[in-house]
Amino acid sequence: MTVIARRVPLLDLQAQHSPIRDEVLEAVRRVIDSQQFILGEEVASLERAIAAYSECEHAVGCASGSDALILALAAVGVGPGDEVLTTPYSFFATAGAISHVGATPVFVDVEEHTFNLDVAHAIEALGKRPIRAIIPVHLFGGCADMDPLVAAAAARGVPIIEDAAQSIGSEYKGRRAGSIGQIGCFSFFPSKNLGAYGDGGMLTTNDAATADRLRSLRAHGGRRKYFHESIGYNSRLDALQAAVLRVKLKYLDAWSAARAANADRYLARIAELDLPVTAAPPASYQTRHIYNQFVIRTGRRDALQEFLKTHGIGSEVYYPLPLHLQECYAFLGYSRGAFPIAERLAAESLALPVYPELPTADIDEICATIRAFFA
Repeated sequence: MTVIARRVPLLDLQAQHSPIRDEVLEAVRRVIDSQQFILGEEVASLERAIAAYSECEHAVGCASGSDALILALAAVGVGPGDEVLTTPYSFFATAGAISHVGATPVFVDVEEHTFNLDVAHAIEALGKRPIRAIIPVHLFGGCADMDPLVAAAAARGVPIIEDAAQSIGSEYKGRRAGSIGQIGCFSFFPSKNLGAYGDGGMLTTNDAATADRLRSLRAHGGRRKYFHESIGYNSRLDALQAAVLRVKLKYLDAWSAARAANADRYLARIAELDLPVTAAPPASYQTRHIYNQFVIRTGRRDALQEFLKTHGIGSEVYYPLPLHLQECYAFLGYSRGAFPIAERLAAESLALPVYPELPTADIDEICATIRAFFA
């Protein structure tokens, strides 16, 4: 089969960097000249900006999105012997963080149309097990159904930690991701909608005591140098990444709007194929989807991906194996068939290019190629 000369990548970070290159370099130069590389005013300024953007009172920078989850669990007192309720359909860090603090992940299945935690199943499990915390994931840029989950958790005194690593700026009934539970966790991994030029993370909360606890935990459990009230972590956001993120944050809404427009163009052009798409139609509670990924589903996923690859079109499978079937979690005793929706989605999902700078002609070409595959 002939391969097209021009390739369409899944993500093109060069296209994002080029227009803001000089602004970013100036911000980096400012930090280098200051010689203040860890925390400091650069990080504090970003924390204030992210808190405001996420409609929260406080934000606390850390080294990565994975660390944000670990710090959040530690801050609410989760530890060895505890059980934490979450989804089996997420990036590994969601469950890995639970294990890193010595707790045990308890999985429930997901919704077919959003890929997010099935709240009805979660509430059922909450009534049957001694759950210590809940981590719903706002997957692919769309929020989980939070109101019923928050109500059920509050009735039992169980804290909710939002894994919003893929969903900065997304909204649930008009409220920003990360502002609904006790703590929100964000990732600035380069491929995220707001990505650093390295790694980084952020936690948000509306509780001052929780924010103070997080600041202590990220700095070896101390509020003063060389004095430690607890055994914390070394997880501080560096000033270079904060400077880059402060520049990029100014463009985030425009980038998110472009992603949404690209998603709409896909939906208009492959609607006749009746492919299940995660946000078509959007759940009524997802009032702003930011499309960190645009995911379609088909029972012929692997063949379609190979066909796209042959035509020079990038794609990715998020995620090929649910967490409950990962080798490292075999000890939990789950078997294939335990969470049929998560397993089906893992076999059928395929992410297509949706980045803000993606030319509309490329979307049309991708859709035409998909239609040719199914013809």
